[in-house]
Amino acid sequence: MRFRAGVENVTTFFRIMQSVEKLQKKCIIKFTEENMHVICNNDANEGGIQVWSQIKIDSIFNNYRIQSNSNNEITVNLTCEALMGALRSVSTSSGTSNSASGSSYETDEVIIKLAKKNDQAVLNFEITGTTRVGRKVRIGHDVKIEVMKPADVVKLSEPMCPEPDIHVLLPSLQKIRTIVERLRSMSDVLAIRASQSGCLQLSINTESVKVDTEWKNCTIPQMMKERASQDDNADDPPPDPEHLFSVLVSVKSFLKFLSSHVVSTTTIACICQNHCLIL
Repeated sequence: MRFRAGVENVTTFFRIMQSVEKLQKKCIIKFTEENMHVICNNDANEGGIQVWSQIKIDSIFNNYRIQSNSNNEITVNLTCEALMGALRSVSTSSGTSNSASGSSYETDEVIIKLAKKNDQAVLNFEITGTTRVGRKVRIGHDVKIEVMKPADVVKLSEPMCPEPDIHVLLPSLQKIRTIVERLRSMSDVLAIRASQSGCLQLSINTESVKVDTEWKNCTIPQMMKERASQDDNADDPPPDPEHLFSVLVSVKSFLKFLSSHVVSTTTIACICQNHCLIL
């Protein structure tokens, strides 16, 4: 079993793990020949939030090499905090002072590889740098991991969700978070609704209070419009563009997601009527 790669985009790698860490303290990373999968599927996780993501290898790594008896796949279990600590050290190394010599250096290369230290599997980060006087500097950081057995990897199963009834491009997550923060004291449950006309609603409804927040003209992705046209039957009446598809979510869980979102500026919500919300 071998794994070695250059970390070309440390910042992106760090931000991904920063988002994941806010949702769950431990995660599973599955390295394949083409993708890196980041998975959080702990049943004990509050509110049923799970993460099933995949990132193209060339968006983070270069000179990528992986070899194993499991279709050249390696799956590891680790703590997000430990990996973030290593990535934080790597990202701040450039131009810092070497404690041994007091000389600053610029990072030339960052290598991540699978290794074993004292019978403990680790992901080893090796930073190679050059001082102002041309001297080479090499620093290492180890992240303890558990390499998962193939039999346990097979048990990893992404939840089967029905085909979404609607996809909608969400407004600024910061604005949504501000609104949901205010609603938190009034209800534990939030209704999220969207229509083909681009209407998006966040609503709470209790015995003592009813609050609706609405956005108009939200973008409906082209893929949703194309699917709707393909599903149209000449004998059926056209679907009502104002019909609102709805799902109930935990306010606490939704806020946890909103607080974790530090990577992308574009988020598409997929609503499965009365079933689940995919983000």
